[in-house]
Amino acid sequence: MYSFKFYNIRTLWFYLTKCFLFCILISSAFSSCKNKHGDNKETLSAVHPWRQDVSLDKIYVAQVKAIQRIEIRAFEKGYLTHIFIDEGRLVKKGQKMFQVMPMLVNAQHEKAKAEYESTQIEYENTEKLFKENVVSKTELTLIKARLKKNKAAMDLAKTHLDLATVSAPFSGITDRFQVRLGSLVEEGSLLTTMSDISKLWIYFNVSEKDYLNFISEKKQNDSPIKVRFMMANGQVFKHEGIADTIEGEFDSETGTIPFRATFPNPEKLLRHGETGNIVIKENLSNALIIPQKSTFEVLDKHYVYLIKDNGKLVATEIKVANEIPHLFVVESGLTEQDTILLEGLGKVHDGDIAKTKLETIESVLKSFELAAH
Repeated sequence: MYSFKFYNIRTLWFYLTKCFLFCILISSAFSSCKNKHGDNKETLSAVHPWRQDVSLDKIYVAQVKAIQRIEIRAFEKGYLTHIFIDEGRLVKKGQKMFQVMPMLVNAQHEKAKAEYESTQIEYENTEKLFKENVVSKTELTLIKARLKKNKAAMDLAKTHLDLATVSAPFSGITDRFQVRLGSLVEEGSLLTTMSDISKLWIYFNVSEKDYLNFISEKKQNDSPIKVRFMMANGQVFKHEGIADTIEGEFDSETGTIPFRATFPNPEKLLRHGETGNIVIKENLSNALIIPQKSTFEVLDKHYVYLIKDNGKLVATEIKVANEIPHLFVVESGLTEQDTILLEGLGKVHDGDIAKTKLETIESVLKSFELAAH
């Protein structure tokens, strides 16, 4: 008897639960039906796409290069006896950097110098004897030739001796030393590298579309392409650059072409090898604009709710050309005559009938200004 009552109570609870869920489903379906037949009492904002001139920043990954960067190498074999500079310091053109004491060149120079001086004395004595008709002209000529030969040998030895002192070929910043004091260096051994960063070349790759736009604007304005450099910390380098060189070919794999911008660097803030972003201001005339909040994304595609004459909402795919604060520049999918849903996109579905109120462009833009404050 006890088990029979328990069975009846459990069965009754099961049927009551099913009835409750069924009522919820009926209520939801009824509510959806009301929305589709225009019974949604809430008024949603709508707007027309509009056209205006806009200015936007195009950003490209960039690499900083010194306008001149070379390897400093030893000209002679020997022990490194002096280092006159420090790593990472500015050196002036002609300033001594390293001193190598060559093993044989110094002795060879002294020997060549002694032979030249000896021959010079011999030549002077022979010249006196020639004037007194004691020796022939041929003998004088031979001694003179030997004097020139010895002078050339002395000059060559002096050149090798001078090359033992490594001086800066231009003004620039030194890098890490590859040798230490007392090291035995071979001819051609790498000592350090040196960079002229008074000016910098910054390289970045531009798409074919942007390339055509930049060239067209350059021809129209008859002015160079001015660029800015955003450093790794997000700050903009205070000196403006000029994109003055474009390479000759597009990369067939990436569809881009390298640009080179030249920047002054008087404070020596930027260094060779830095990375950052090149920022170019692009002006678009008569661009088609919509608010970003009037769009939604599905699988990386942008959509808007297009409002038909009867208030029916139609999800429509659009193609976004550029993004600016709060706004999208539309490439295709809309015209100025269309009306799109501005707000409440999460409250409706494709095919719903909605009651809307058309907002003015001025009020939409003003709302963005208020939000920014």
